[in-house]
Formats: sequence, C-alpha cells, structure tokens
Amino acid sequence: MGPISNILFPVDFSPSCLAMGAYVKRVAAILSARVSLIHVFDPSSYSGVEEYVRGPVEIAEEHRELARRRLDAFLHGEFPPARHPRILESGDVSAKITQTARNGHDLIMMPTHAGVFRRMLLGSTTAKVLNDADCPVETSRHVETIAPRPPEHRECLCAIGFTEDSERVLRFAHQLSVQAGAGLRILHAIQSADPRLPVQLDLEEQIQSGERRLARERIEELQRKVGSRAQVRIAVGPVKEALLEAMRRSDADVLIIGRSPQTGAQGRLRDLTYSMVRDSPFPVMSV
Repeated sequence: MGPISNILFPVDFSPSCLAMGAYVKRVAAILSARVSLIHVFDPSSYSGVEEYVRGPVEIAEEHRELARRRLDAFLHGEFPPARHPRILESGDVSAKITQTARNGHDLIMMPTHAGVFRRMLLGSTTAKVLNDADCPVETSRHVETIAPRPPEHRECLCAIGFTEDSERVLRFAHQLSVQAGAGLRILHAIQSADPRLPVQLDLEEQIQSGERRLARERIEELQRKVGSRAQVRIAVGPVKEALLEAMRRSDADVLIIGRSPQTGAQGRLRDLTYSMVRDSPFPVMSV
C-alpha cells in the first residue's frame, strides 16, 4: 500500500455523516489527500401515488435530480465541489461504494450509526463495505457526540497478533504514521490461562513473564522488517477484553487493525475485528 491521497466519503445526509464531515476534513488535511463524496440512491423508492400519476422513468429522473441537488449542497463549505468531486450512483449502496473505491481511492471513511450498528453490525451497509472493500476502511464511533481533536494531536494504535498477515498490517501502520507525522504504539494481547482474572497491562514494564518476553521479541523482529520503532503495550486476559481495556487507557486518534486479505467463505472480517469496530472508543481503520 502506498500513501493515502484519495479518500472516498460515502454520505446519506444523516446527522452522523454531517458530524463526521469535520473529522474527514481533518484527516484529509493531515494526509494532504483529496476527498470525494459519494451518495447512492434507490431510483425505485417512490410511492404508489407517484407511479399512478407519472411513469417510472420520469419519477426516477426526478429522484436523481433531487439527490444530485442534495449531494451538491451537502457539506459545501467543508468540501467545495470545485476541489472535491461529488459522485452520484444508484442501486445497491455497499456494492456501489466498493466499486467506486476501486477507481483510484486509497481509503473509505464512513460513520457508524448509533443504535442498530452498535447492537448488530452484521448485515449493515458498513459491514458489507468492510467485508468487500479492497482498500482500507475507517469507521467512526458514534460521531454525533465527538468533536475532532486539534491537528497537532496525532497518535496511532496498531493491534497485531502473530499471523501471516501481521507484517502487512504493521507495515501499513508504520507508513501511515510517517505520512501523518503521528506517533505509533503497538498493542498485542496474550490470552490468559484463567479468563476469570482481571486484564493486566504492562504499562511500565512492571509485569514480566516468559510469554511476554517472547511476544516482545517477535514484535521487535516484525518492527525490524518494516523499519518501525514504535512503543509496545502488552495486555493479558481474554483477547477481546484485553484489547478493549488497553484501548480505553489509550489517547489514540485511530486504531489500525487487520482484515483477512481474502474474502473466503467467512468473509474478510472475523469476530474479533467486528468487536473492535463495534466497541472501540475511537475510530478504527481496518486494512
């Protein structure tokens, strides 16, 4: 993966999209990237009364024109159309977003909505985009209650395990932190032998064990391969809970986490990735 220079921002004119505009603008400014807004509408979303009065082609054209006007006016001040293209598509929302992203976009940024998304990620448009997109996807926590941080605050957190994909994820996180001029911290979780014990964090190297030392050695080897010198935080406990607890104690701007490079029978996302996207206290970039 190269530097991020083109961001695709799907919008549905919801309060979450409106609130996320300032965050997307901040990220684009930090990365010196261009933002394209995309809206996907359903041309068949008209009432029976409309169809009775006019033909379906006329109605679809009117709905397209209405969607075009709304898209051109949406976040006009934050993203002037002269510099930030507006893309209007019709059909399946997630499919159109992922197809458009393949045409020269390096990152998809989209909000997660409160309520349904938090209770059940599977089946949502966001989940489909996360599963199908080839480029990284950054999702927010419930941004209606979040104000963007000052530009000078730049901290990335990268959660890695010890899989074949770990080097790719860490390499991306290192390259992103360099491009953004951000600090980078690596987070790794060790499954505890007794899941009833509380999560332990070696925040100040106070806790040592053979398993921790081995983990640090493996992380050091990964860092040598990618040219990174990030600080490392080890958490011990049930993996999901350990990661989330370490994240809650972090002041990061974004969590970087891996997706499977192949869709496969189960899709790119696994249960742990879904949990991180759903429950993270800050935005998550899935790569």
